[in-house]
Amino acid sequence: MSSATLVDPKNVREAVKRVTTIATLPEVTAKIIATVENPNSTAAQLHRIISHDPALVTRILKVVNSAFYGLPGQIGSIERAIVLLGLNAVKNIAVAASMGQMFRGAKLCDGYTAKDLWTHCVAVAIAARDLAKQSKLPIADEAFLAGMIHDIGLLVSLQLYPEQLREVCEKAKGGGNFAELERKIIGVDHQQLGMTLAEQWKFPLACQMVAGHHHDPQKVESDKRMLVMIVYLADTISCKAGLGFTLTAATQTIEPADLVAMKIDPVWIENTVAKLPELLAASSALMG
Repeated sequence: MSSATLVDPKNVREAVKRVTTIATLPEVTAKIIATVENPNSTAAQLHRIISHDPALVTRILKVVNSAFYGLPGQIGSIERAIVLLGLNAVKNIAVAASMGQMFRGAKLCDGYTAKDLWTHCVAVAIAARDLAKQSKLPIADEAFLAGMIHDIGLLVSLQLYPEQLREVCEKAKGGGNFAELERKIIGVDHQQLGMTLAEQWKFPLACQMVAGHHHDPQKVESDKRMLVMIVYLADTISCKAGLGFTLTAATQTIEPADLVAMKIDPVWIENTVAKLPELLAASSALMG
């Protein structure tokens, strides 16, 4: 075990504040999130914010015109994209564009880079969106965003505790529970760190809950659990499929009793598993 001092869970907020490269989202992304989360905001306000960032405009239009959304014809303006996709979907693309830049260069451990973690996050986002659509609940965009940010706590660990994180990864390769190993070796797990960072970034409360409990949805009150459970399932599916960084959910199982309790049809999971390769192929523009 690492000889480094364990992190006191009470000091998670202070630990997250020490992160330099990801402590704050790009200003334009923060404005986009704040605008979309405000129920009084309009499409015109969102359009004005995005229009001030030409690179972001280009990236959003590339994703909007990709096979992932399957829209008829080429969309040439952000205004039209917002009308066709809605504020939440455009917000998610903007967040993806910002976050994708953060998952670069660094190595988590032998065999995995930060880019592998981003591949995993996008896979979970796509699987969560598909499961949410099948549920007929109006949470598909929220599920996508929650899936995309569910593992952001690992970025904090990678910057603050790289040696300990590497030790966690190596032990997890032997079949250990990733979050338990984090708590033992680092003192906190990526859920605690991720929930704090999501709060700092002012993400929706439901997404903060997903970041904080995507490995233990049973700890969430039943009336707030559906989104967390959907991301848990998407995480499990993606790890079993070997998509990107797979160590965090390698020991997770899908329990029939949990599906019954949340009124989740096992057929939805089978459908998502079958469609996932095709959905991932269509999402290359999201990967950056």
